[in-house]
Amino acid sequence: MTDVDHIIIGSGINALVAAALLSRKGDSVLVVEREDRIGGCMMTEEVTLPGFHHDVMAATFVLFLTGPAYGALGEDLAKHGLEFCHSPHPTAALRPNGQALRLEMDRATNVAAFNARAAGDGDQHAADVGAIEADADFLFALLGQPLWSRQSAWLLAKQAWKKGLGPLKSWFGEALEPGRAWLETCYESDDVQALWAPWVLHVGLTPEASYGGQMSRVIAFALEAAGAPVVKGGAGQMAVAFERLIAANGGEIRTGVEASRILVENGEARGIETSSGERINAKNVIASVAPGQLYDSLLKDQPCPEHRRKFRHGRGNFQLHYALDGDPDWVAEGLEDVALIHLNDGIDAVSRACNEAERGLLPAVPTICVGQPHRLDPSRCPEGKAVLWLQIPDAPRVIKGDASAEIESTPEWTEAMREAFADRIEDILRKSIHNFDEIKLARRAYSPADLAAMNVNLVGGDPYGGACTLDQFFLWRPFAEQKNYATPIKGLHHIGASTHPGPGLGGGSGFNLAKGMGA
Repeated sequence: MTDVDHIIIGSGINALVAAALLSRKGDSVLVVEREDRIGGCMMTEEVTLPGFHHDVMAATFVLFLTGPAYGALGEDLAKHGLEFCHSPHPTAALRPNGQALRLEMDRATNVAAFNARAAGDGDQHAADVGAIEADADFLFALLGQPLWSRQSAWLLAKQAWKKGLGPLKSWFGEALEPGRAWLETCYESDDVQALWAPWVLHVGLTPEASYGGQMSRVIAFALEAAGAPVVKGGAGQMAVAFERLIAANGGEIRTGVEASRILVENGEARGIETSSGERINAKNVIASVAPGQLYDSLLKDQPCPEHRRKFRHGRGNFQLHYALDGDPDWVAEGLEDVALIHLNDGIDAVSRACNEAERGLLPAVPTICVGQPHRLDPSRCPEGKAVLWLQIPDAPRVIKGDASAEIESTPEWTEAMREAFADRIEDILRKSIHNFDEIKLARRAYSPADLAAMNVNLVGGDPYGGACTLDQFFLWRPFAEQKNYATPIKGLHHIGASTHPGPGLGGGSGFNLAKGMGA
């Protein structure tokens, strides 16, 4: 029998941040992970050919680099091998007509480029990211600390004093603006609209969802300021650095150990029981899992909160990876060193694809995000070769049909459907790269069902820990009744993408909880 101060279930970014901070404080910490590796969505493997290293799920770390967890742990992680690789060109959009627009990590350059596409668009960009920059202390504090707290109340009070109640009311009203409304009322250029329209998908939203405009402006500011960095050697090396840091602090990580239930006595968490029957006692149990995993599995012998039934998961994710015999020759100039390229034709195209996915259809023209990690980190593949990382953030979890009526479908993803959908994506990619057929060596596709099989928390292939709509976000994530990371059971805490501040690789919930525990 083991006794520790904190036992953490799961080993994603939030769990690792919490473990690192609490172990550094001097507390005894044990992380248990059911898989044979740690890291959650941070996973790098040779999935196509030997020597080609692919980030199977998560890839870029701008949210971590700009968040408080990195501020607290960055130097320690660097000592244990963490290194980021950058490009001065974080993102671009490539439209079907061959038009492309690239974002630089230089505001003056972006202003000039946007104004060249449509008079005033560059000035609007400066105003948008400038407003985020001016409010950065308030905004990032609001996004990066427990919302139901005295700190947040004091933060809002100070902002009301600074701005005045009327302007603060206007600020929150504008913050709820959908991405479509922001782009269509502020930017004339179709190319500028295409540059930003897909980014709401990366925070689990759609162009029509509330606060998509504000999240897009935050992303624009972050990309311009910090780029779209990747981890040298692959995202899996982030987990390796955390593992070394936690061990150096005296913490312990066990893989291949599945928590089968949380032990509760007199309304208080006392530890866990593993699938092998081992009991591990702890003063605190921290569950970095999806709500269904927590309440329907780990707490299956406890009364389930009624609000648990209302929790919804979002669209699935589809991943596609390529090993290439050389660098892509893009149909537009200036894309060779761009970290993330979106293949899309603007707001309506992005909206159509995610609407089809939400209705259970395979999108006829999916929105495609293409990463070129080898251009930032040559160690990802043999010299002279290349790798591509494709994410399609609008894939259905349960399939009701094909929007193009071409792919024979069943309600559950099959290998045949996965490869047929991958062919559709590849056809779009082929039209974007002159020499695609000459350099293609191998590919590997992952459907939402494949991703769910690799990570129990990716329910239906949803990588965002649940739908990110307003009713289950901010103060109301994962449930309106939940206060920060507390649960109805004393000593049991809930973190992860399903809790505030939501999905991504920032480690925010793990950081907030650990700080609340005195770390």
